[in-house]
Amino acid sequence: MFTTASLADWSYWTSSVFLLVGCFFSLTGSLGVLRMPDFFSRLHPAGKSDTLAQALILLGLMALLLPDITANVGIAIKLALLIMLLLVTAPTSTHAISKAACLDPRMPTYWKRPGDSDPRSIERQSPLPTGPSNNKEKT
Repeated sequence: MFTTASLADWSYWTSSVFLLVGCFFSLTGSLGVLRMPDFFSRLHPAGKSDTLAQALILLGLMALLLPDITANVGIAIKLALLIMLLLVTAPTSTHAISKAACLDPRMPTYWKRPGDSDPRSIERQSPLPTGPSNNKEKT
């Protein structure tokens, strides 16, 4: 069984690992944003790595609460709720930003799909045939 001293040491080491890995992902995501060539490519490192980095940093903070969890249970619950909130809202906001950029009429022509006359139109051509089949057998 863990003693208080060994649990405190374990929680500090675990917290340090989570915080360092979270900071590493935050740094690599920031470098990815700087290195990518255009807006849509920059959204990927900003949305993915920053979400993971924030979750790891908050897990590191939760690991610091382990030696005295009975006194800090309210803080641990708030941190867990914050992690869940971040995991839901960050990808959703990234998707909303990219969708708004696609609907912008100033979108570069190389991002338009063939056959799109107006980039603001939400209706897209279906890849599936919608009319009667042209593959009728000749009798």
